[in-house]
Amino acid sequence: MKLQDNHPAVVLVTGFTPFGGESINPSWQIASSLPSHIGGAEVRRLEVPTVFSRAIKVVTREIDKHKPVIVLCLGQAGGRAALTLERVAININDAVIADNAGIQPIDKPIVRNAPAAYFATLPIKAMLAAIQKLNLPASISNTAGTFVCNHLLYGVLHHLAKKQHTIRAGFMHVPYLPAQVVSTAEQPSMSLADMCLGVEVAIAVAIAVAPSTRIGKKLVGGSLN
Repeated sequence: MKLQDNHPAVVLVTGFTPFGGESINPSWQIASSLPSHIGGAEVRRLEVPTVFSRAIKVVTREIDKHKPVIVLCLGQAGGRAALTLERVAININDAVIADNAGIQPIDKPIVRNAPAAYFATLPIKAMLAAIQKLNLPASISNTAGTFVCNHLLYGVLHHLAKKQHTIRAGFMHVPYLPAQVVSTAEQPSMSLADMCLGVEVAIAVAIAVAPSTRIGKKLVGGSLN
């Protein structure tokens, strides 16, 4: 894949720093373990602070600098057993715990006087089908929560909408790594190798599938996923 200036297209993949007392965050472990190129596009990785406001600034700065064709943000969702593709981000911060800077907003809008929600613009149904074809657990999620993950997805989509970018963006939540649940065996987890495989194939599909492609009778692009 090439851009008009003959440079390789760029895919930006982000992962978060550890939070909530954890020493690792699987989202960054995955991002940093991906190959340097997927589907003909160069993969750029970015570790994002688990901090309200700063997270959006760090990622949107990278978007403006590199102008990727695809942005896929990853985040840890402890308790989930599958790779979950987020459909929507809502305009609210409502933190059960403080972020890594000690900030804990309650019932605060992410952006004042902005839309209540944005839909992810990646072909999440096609990405889902590709992951499941690998016999990996995956699903569509209709809530990214109200912590820094939802905050980042909303901020990225708002930034792209304001600038009228054609860049497509979305978010995938990932389970714990096995090492994180040694003392809490009832919590689901997934191996790093399996999560990397699922994310890699999802990115390849996001690059290859047009926004308005149909699978069977269902449209698999934009807000109609």
